[in-house]
This record gives sequence, C-alpha cells and structure tokens, in this order.
Amino acid sequence: MVRASFALVILSLVPACKTQTQPPEDTSASTPQGQGPTVKPEVASEVLANMDPGTNPCDDFYRYACGGWIDGTELPADQPRYGRFQALQERNQNALRTILEGDDGKLSTFYGACMDEAAVEAGGLEGLAPTMALISKMKLRDLPTVAGQMRKLGVPALLSFDVGPDFKDPTANIAHLSQGGLGLPDRDFYVKDDAQSVALREAYQAHVATMLAAAGMKGDAAKRVVEFETALAQATKPRDQMRDPAKQYNRITREQLSALTPGFDWAPFFAEIGLADADALNVYPPEFFTAMAAAVKSGGVKTMKAYLSWHVLHRFAEQLPKAFAEANFEFYRKTLRGQLQPSPRWKRCVAVTDKALRDELGQRYVAENFAGDSKSVAIEMITGIEAAFEAGLPGLSWMDDETRGRAVEKMTAIVNKIGYPQNWRSYEDLEVGSGHLVNVVAAALFDSARQLGDYGKPVDKLEWHMSPPTVNAYYNPPYNEMVFPAGILQQPFFSADYPMTMNFGGIGMVMGHELTHGFDDQGRKFDGHGSLTEWWNPAAVTKFEERTECVDELYSGYEVLPGVTLNGQLTMGENIADFGGIKQAHRAYLAWAEANGEDPRANAIEGLTAEQLMFVSFGQIWCSKSTPEVDKVRAMTDPHSHPRYRINGPLSNLPGFWDAFACEEGSAMHPPADQVCEVW
Repeated sequence: MVRASFALVILSLVPACKTQTQPPEDTSASTPQGQGPTVKPEVASEVLANMDPGTNPCDDFYRYACGGWIDGTELPADQPRYGRFQALQERNQNALRTILEGDDGKLSTFYGACMDEAAVEAGGLEGLAPTMALISKMKLRDLPTVAGQMRKLGVPALLSFDVGPDFKDPTANIAHLSQGGLGLPDRDFYVKDDAQSVALREAYQAHVATMLAAAGMKGDAAKRVVEFETALAQATKPRDQMRDPAKQYNRITREQLSALTPGFDWAPFFAEIGLADADALNVYPPEFFTAMAAAVKSGGVKTMKAYLSWHVLHRFAEQLPKAFAEANFEFYRKTLRGQLQPSPRWKRCVAVTDKALRDELGQRYVAENFAGDSKSVAIEMITGIEAAFEAGLPGLSWMDDETRGRAVEKMTAIVNKIGYPQNWRSYEDLEVGSGHLVNVVAAALFDSARQLGDYGKPVDKLEWHMSPPTVNAYYNPPYNEMVFPAGILQQPFFSADYPMTMNFGGIGMVMGHELTHGFDDQGRKFDGHGSLTEWWNPAAVTKFEERTECVDELYSGYEVLPGVTLNGQLTMGENIADFGGIKQAHRAYLAWAEANGEDPRANAIEGLTAEQLMFVSFGQIWCSKSTPEVDKVRAMTDPHSHPRYRINGPLSNLPGFWDAFACEEGSAMHPPADQVCEVW
C-alpha cells in the first residue's frame, strides 16, 4: 500500500578511459578563488579518515568516499548490516536508554518489565494464553472471528489490513485489504525451486516446528503451515508488480468482497475489529482473496490452528521466554541474514518501548536531544531544495509547460514536517504493569484500537507515521507531505558543526530525495491535494516513462553478489528519488553559496574543494558493511538499492559531479552520452 510512506537510501559500468590514483589536482594556485567554507579540524579529520584517496573518484566514487571507513570498520556481531546510518541509530538508542533508565513513570515500568529476564521466563506464554486458547478451541466457522482477533493484536495472518486515506478522496479514511500472511520475507522464497531455496524452506519448516513444539504443538503442524503459506505465496503478486497506485486502487463493498471469497464470512471479522458496518473497502489484488478463501477451505481447521498459532508466536517471539527468542534469532537473524549474535537485551527493550509508547518517549527525546535552532535551519534548507527543484524544471525538455506549471503547484502545496509532531498522543488509558508480555499485548491492542478507530473519520493531516527518534524520513502521497524526524537531523546527515556544503550533501540530499518522491513513478500519480488522479499531459507521461526505462535498465544491471542483481522495477521509486535528491541538493548548495559569498571551487579541506566535499558528504552517509545473506534478502525485498549503487548510480549520471571531479566521458563515473539517464 502507498499509505505509509516512502523512505530513504546505487551503480556504475562502462570502461575507464583515463586512470588516476589521486583526486583531481588542486588548481587553487593557478585559479583565483573566493572564500571557501570553514571546516573544523575534527570534522575535516573524520571526513579524510573515511575516504580512500588511492581510489580514483571517477572509477568508483563509493570506494573513494568510504574506503577508509570500510577498511577500518568491523561488522558488529549483533548486526547483519552496519553503516553510518546504523551508527546514528545506535547513538539515538543510547539516548533513549538513558531516558528510560532515569525515568520513574510508565516508561520505566514498561522498559523495566522487559529487562527483567527472570520474570519473562517465569511468565511463559501467560500474556498470550487467551489468544492461544481461542485458537485451540475454534471450529473452521470461527476463523473470521479469530482472524479479527489476530488483526487487533497486530498479527498479519491471512492478509494485510489497514485503515488510511481513500486514494481518490484523501480527506476520508477507508479500510485497505491487501495480500499477506507469509512467514518468510517474500513469495519467491516459497516458489523458487533452486537448491538454496529448497534448503531454506526446509530450515524454515524446522524452525516453525521448533516454535510450535515449545508451545506444546507437535505432529505435522509445521508441514501444514508451510503448505498453507505456499498456497498463499502462489497467489501473491511479486513486489515489483505491487507498485502502481492506480492498480492498487480497487474500491469495493462488503458484498463484493464476499463474492470474491466463497465460504469466508466477513461479518464476524469486521464485527471483531469493531467495524461491523464498514463498507468502504479497497482490496488489492482481488484474486489473492479468492485464492486465500480456497486455501482455507482446502487446509481445514487443523491447518488453520497450526497456522494461526505459529503467527502469534512469530509476532511476539522476541518478547517471549528464551526458548522462543533464541529459536527466532537462529532462523530469522542468523540463517536468513547472517547475523552472528543476538542484539543486547537493552537494545530490544528500547525498541519495543519506543514502539509501544512512541510519543511519550519521543517528547523526552526531543526535549533532550533536538537543538532549538535545528528546526529553523532545516526549514531554510528545505526552502532552498524546493527552489532548486523549481529552477530545474525549465531545463527538462521532456516536460511541457502546462505539466510543468502543475508540478510547481503540487510542490508548493507540500507540507513539511520537521522534528516532531504538533500534537502528541496520550497513553493515559494504556495500563502498564510488571508483566512484560502482558504489557506488549496490551500496547498492541491499544494501538490497533487507535488505528481501526480512524475508519470513517476525516484524515488527520497532523498525524506522524514515525517516532521522533527515528533515523529516517518519508514522503506520503495522500498527505502530500515530507516528514523529517528529529532522529535524522543529526550527524552525519546534519550538524551545526558542519559547513553548509556538508549539510547539503547529507540532509539536503535526503530532503531532495523525499521531494522527488512526490514526482517518482508512484508519487507523480497523486496531485497536490493527495488525490490519485492523472494531472500530467499524455505526452509528458510517455516521455517520463521512457526515462524511467533507462533507470530500470541501469539498476537491473547492478550485481550485489555473484548472480544476484538488483530489481530495477522494485527499486524504481527510490532510484528516481536518489537521482533527484542529489541533483536538487547540489543545485541548492550552489545557490546558497552564491547568496552567501562562498566559492564552491575554493579549497575546503585537504585535496577537496567545497563542491567536492558536498559530494563526499553525500557518499559518506551511506558507508556500509553487510553480510552476503542480508544482501541477498534485501535485493529480493528492499525497494532501496544497495548503498554502493545509491551513490554511484546517481553520481555517474550527474553532469555537475563530472565537472566537479573532472571525470572524462567513458570513465566508470561518466558513461557515454547515449547511456546517461535523467528523470528530474
């Protein structure tokens, strides 16, 4: 679904014609220059230490910008992927930990119950006992009611169900039903028949058996679960076919939904979730629901009991006693993603507390970690990014004047949210006690009641879909908004200690990225009011799609592992946003420099001009290391490209970058003119 945001996070080919082993020669002695930025020594030292000056930036800019960091950083045993992005997440986690350990109210009670491992062991499955008993006693006719209970618990069994804006009327909330119900990360894990996929399914079935046995279920329960999920997977559309908002919108009634699913009575399901009269539904893809109902009938009640029990255990695995948590780690983190050790308990407890009491913890984080002038500087930068976007539109030969004018209107209508929400959620009615699992279940029910209660009500345009400490950002098409939590307005993305060239290369690129999402292959289909409607002239649509085909071919050729390539269609929106993000950030920096008397070609730090430093700063926000296992999973499931190609892809297609580093045409970072992609 499109409702929840588009977040952040590239590539190169073509033989090099010129070989260098150092950055372009410093010409400051022969070329008169104005004032460059002032860079604090400690900042300059960190930038240089992260680089590999022995790599030619025109051959592989990712390695040039990040080689020092990559060589000097060991992948932590408790993380399958680690980069400067994750390092900031850890700093924020530590800040939250300090808050939680010093609190004497609901926050500390929730966190303390999580940290009490002995009590968690003694409590067993007590918090889930009513749910597990409901499943064990159910008849097949009871399945819709039990499925409704699963939705209230946040267990994505059978399908995905959410409440959010109607794509055609973004002022009103309706129900969105979509495919779901799988325990493996993607449908392809079930349907591929290569040896590695077969072995992984066998390991998965063994894991399901371990979890069910720990809860007292044995026999062929795990086999039934995998067979049922395979039936769902076979009816599941591939991820890259689920990206078109126009195809995602299928507004139907309850009567029409029932016609799609013979034998599945939806009335008890909707009654259980408190939406007995709900009739405004968006269902996608419709054929999945027909197949789901058939699979339920074929599987029978014994299969449904095993399947629902498994998904309850899977949903709460990390909050359960050690036998469950360790089994969950062994398969999902170690086998599937190559993680060597579990994360420390305090990290897991910080994460679950942040999820359960998001705004209560978020208020404390903002008060203690978000400098007052950060918001004003961020707003100033966004204004510059938007001006850069508008200034670039006349140069797009493929866009007609009428469509160009409407694009400016949509951009002008974008709402920018910085730091933290205007209104904070209250948790006064959420009871928190000494039992961790009971607390987690109560928090899940509390949050579901809030979400489901939005059905039929006007859309709250002030709502945030991320917590303030989150290291991320998003563009939300039905809201036509960009959101930048306080958590990402920190180093290495942004700092008062950084010169503006570095801030533009970091958070400025993120801002340009999110802005471009409003005009990528998905976002462009929503107008300035957030409504799904075609506001482009047909000729502009055709020319836009020709340019996105170039991006698709480019990224589909990038290999993250031997034999594992990126999916250019799956990553299309993020790739377009990366292209636009760095282009707008570069243009905005040049405009800022001119307005503030800074010479982009003046020296900034050793061997780098101010303009080059901006590109290096962009590259260094994505310095990263990861396991082969997680790289493969992400190539199959993540709409973001591998960090290397989030850098090399956009820069190798950006004339401003070629000029800044004197990259000759034919080098890896400056392909021949007929191979260059441009969208925005």
